[in-house]
This record gives sequence, structure tokens and C-alpha cells, in this order.
Amino acid sequence: MATEGDVELELETETSGPERPPEKPRKHDSGAADLERVTDYAEEKEIQSSNLETAMSVIGDRRSREQKAKQEREKELAKVTIKKEDLELIMTEMEISRAAAERSLREHLGNVVEALIALTN
Repeated sequence: MATEGDVELELETETSGPERPPEKPRKHDSGAADLERVTDYAEEKEIQSSNLETAMSVIGDRRSREQKAKQEREKELAKVTIKKEDLELIMTEMEISRAAAERSLREHLGNVVEALIALTN
């Protein structure tokens, strides 16, 4: 027969031991999880490459528009008539090259005063 001490011992071992969760039955879907990771990786790479192509296309379009606008601006500036005396005045007073003086005059539609003000600011 069991004595009081024996019963207490049994209770202590049952409560003092770490509780283990019941083991879950293992499924054979680790291959499916690996396949899912591989397809996710491939899809991510595909998305990144298509985003890169789109970005490069946008950048190329923007550059071509900017270059076209710059060419049109140069054509408009070339149409502006400037006086030789005004050009020489700006060159000597501001001590700048002929090209810079001509550019300033053309940008200000041949107005000497505005060109000089712009060059001094």
C-alpha cells in the first residue's frame, strides 16, 4: 500500500515537469513551401525587371522631350536680331566672351539694359 509520502511524490513529478505541447502530425508539404518561395522569388525578379524597363523608358522619353525643347529654344534665340554695337558694349563693360554676351542679348530680346542687369545679378 501507498503511504502519504508516496502520493505526494507522484503529484510533485506531474506538476513540476515542463509541459510539452502535443506533437503536431508532420505533413509532407515542405516541398510545396519551397516551391512557393521559388515562384515568389521568380515573380519578384520579373516585376523588378519590368519596373526597370518602364523607368528607363520614362527617362528616355523625358530626355528626348527636354532635348527637343532645348533645340526649339535655340532656334527661337537665333531668330532674335541684335546690334553689333550692343554686343561690343556688353563684351567690353562686362569683360565676357562674345558668345556669353550674344547669348545674354538674345535671351533678353536685344534689350541691352536688361542683358546688363541680368549679367550683374
